[in-house]
Amino acid sequence: MHHGAEVLLSLFVVFVAAQIGGEIAQRLKMPAVVGEIAAGCLIGPYALGWVKLNEPLEVLAELGAVFLLFSVGLETRAGDLRKVGRVATLVGVSGVVLPFVFGGLWAWASGFETPKAMFVAAAFVATSAGITARVLQELGVLGRMESRIILGAAVIDDILAMLLLGMVTAIQGGGGVNVVSLLVVLAQAVGFVALVTLVGTRVMKKSSPLMDAPIHPHSPLTLSLIICLGLAVAASFIGLAAIIGAFLAGMIVAETQQRHSLERQVQVIMAFLVPFFFVVTGAKVDVRQLGSVSAVGMVAVVTLLAVVSKLVGCGLAALSTGRRSALIVGVGMVPRGEVGIIVASLGLQAAVFSETLYAVIIAMSLLTSVIAPPVLKALFSGEKPEPHEDVSHLIGVEETGHS
Repeated sequence: MHHGAEVLLSLFVVFVAAQIGGEIAQRLKMPAVVGEIAAGCLIGPYALGWVKLNEPLEVLAELGAVFLLFSVGLETRAGDLRKVGRVATLVGVSGVVLPFVFGGLWAWASGFETPKAMFVAAAFVATSAGITARVLQELGVLGRMESRIILGAAVIDDILAMLLLGMVTAIQGGGGVNVVSLLVVLAQAVGFVALVTLVGTRVMKKSSPLMDAPIHPHSPLTLSLIICLGLAVAASFIGLAAIIGAFLAGMIVAETQQRHSLERQVQVIMAFLVPFFFVVTGAKVDVRQLGSVSAVGMVAVVTLLAVVSKLVGCGLAALSTGRRSALIVGVGMVPRGEVGIIVASLGLQAAVFSETLYAVIIAMSLLTSVIAPPVLKALFSGEKPEPHEDVSHLIGVEETGHS
């Protein structure tokens, strides 16, 4: 079988497995994402071995994550995020600090030297916006106050996680921490988010008629995709996750008159691409490294610490919204997903992680991604979306009537 046929076969197997896994999960009253991740674990190279991870699959998975967050951004208005800005900031900061401390203490107690313990701690930090965003979208609750807090906190979370990873990587390499360099990176990240959020939304709102200027009937969609990919690339260049740029792109396109038609059109693209992201995420776990009792015990402890640290850190930071809402926010920030996997991969490449510890971190990332969706669904069960909920009391100001 030639290379092209092998690639097509792997795409076929992954896509079919995603549909079957998602269908089974939904019939069991769980979000489809749980079934898609489980399907990836099953058909991946470390279990049944039906597919091998290759560049085309990785590219489609990356595109799936990008378009998922772009779609979520389309359903999120910048004005809504600004209303919960203070709470989202507290949640984002607390959701980094406490997991980093918990992870570092566990690694240090397990016998790791301080530099390596800090690298392990970095794997505990960043929330996977992709996992939670998919669940919130499936449940139809992106308009809820809690969802806006989670999405806003995820952006802050990603910036801080990026800085922490840069710091621990420098320490591991023996070069020490360049404070000036980190401050420059921080300024770039914050400046990028602020520029897109504040300036981009206003420009798009005024330039909305230009989306229909080209003769092509799908010009609003094609121009929106250009903005999506462009900001994803820009985010990557300054060290942020590409999905953060895609989310911001969706948020500024949401200010156009074509918003609702674009939401429907993007759903078609997502139906094909997004399943690849979750199946490939599941396929990366090497179940063979988890065959011993000690490894299973380590997974249980690490996962418990990962869940509790996010739940407590983010939940307490959002307590001003009420206990139930704080619990929803805490649970929504639990998934580590692809972010934890990326950190674990860097740790393996730097010889910080053994094969077993790498598998443990990967398993923790996936377990937190599987645990959170059903809990979120249960917490939102029976509730209807509230897209116009007044949350001005959370920031201590009165609504002005301006977006």
